[in-house]
Amino acid sequence: MRVLGLQGSPRKKGNTQFLLSQFLEECQTQGADVQTIDVCRKKIEPCMEYILCEKKGICPIDDDMKHEIYPLLRRADVIVVATPIFFYNTTAQLKALIDRTQTLWARKYKLKLTDPNRLWRRGFTLAVGATRGKNLFEGLYLTMKYFYDAVGATDAGSLTYRQIEKPGDMQRLPSLEKDIETAVTALLLPFQGRKKVIFADATGAGIAQMACAFTQIIAGGRMDAVCAGFHPADSLDPVMVQAMEEKGIDMGFRVPLSIEDALGGKSPDIVVTVGDVPHDSVLSGTPRIEIWNFQVSKDLQQMHRIRDAIEAQVKTFVQSVT
Repeated sequence: MRVLGLQGSPRKKGNTQFLLSQFLEECQTQGADVQTIDVCRKKIEPCMEYILCEKKGICPIDDDMKHEIYPLLRRADVIVVATPIFFYNTTAQLKALIDRTQTLWARKYKLKLTDPNRLWRRGFTLAVGATRGKNLFEGLYLTMKYFYDAVGATDAGSLTYRQIEKPGDMQRLPSLEKDIETAVTALLLPFQGRKKVIFADATGAGIAQMACAFTQIIAGGRMDAVCAGFHPADSLDPVMVQAMEEKGIDMGFRVPLSIEDALGGKSPDIVVTVGDVPHDSVLSGTPRIEIWNFQVSKDLQQMHRIRDAIEAQVKTFVQSVT
């Protein structure tokens, strides 16, 4: 399982960063792969309302959202957002990131595309505020509700703390360790025990992506499906992307990965090679290896047939995995 933390505080080594680091450390202890984006140190331009996202599902702004953050949001099983309260909401830097997920919202609601991980992804909020006000977090809750909807995640809750202002206030909080352990255990419970399945083809950009996406849709609750290429391409096969989009499946912002990057240092339970790949290079010692003999095609009509055959194969495969 992959947990992505968004650190939204401009203050280095402050209470927000400490809270997030402790939370992610507990996630790691409970078996997750974790990664943190220090939002305030990234190049994230504010939304300029170009409207291209609503027409084509892309944002024309060339910054870290385009090259790094959209793909990480799509790959994550859990997104943890951490922020101090600025005027009853997130920091401006984090709000810029949130605003730019209008692109993902548009793909879902304007283009009617379904992110394969949407049913399983979870979002969790961490926040600290300096005052004790009754409505201190109300604005944040509403913002996060719609942010998680845009990125295709279920809002799984929050940990919020009042009267946290001075350096070290979070470290001195006696309930923090227990709060985090309880929250992380509940948050990660749906992902525990899933079998890790890697779908691999030559480039990680075509038919293995199809197989991975169908597995995520059909059985993401009990399989951790990832995709990789023995020689990863720079981008996805546009014919494959079009064929999947015609079925309403969103392949946007998925990135071809190497075998090593896809596995994250953890051995898979099952390896499925899809297409013409060097089978002698399949990971040795894997409990189960399958070879699916599908061929790559640049013809859209042929890709439709391949897509439908792979979907049928995935359904059979999922039923065979206990």
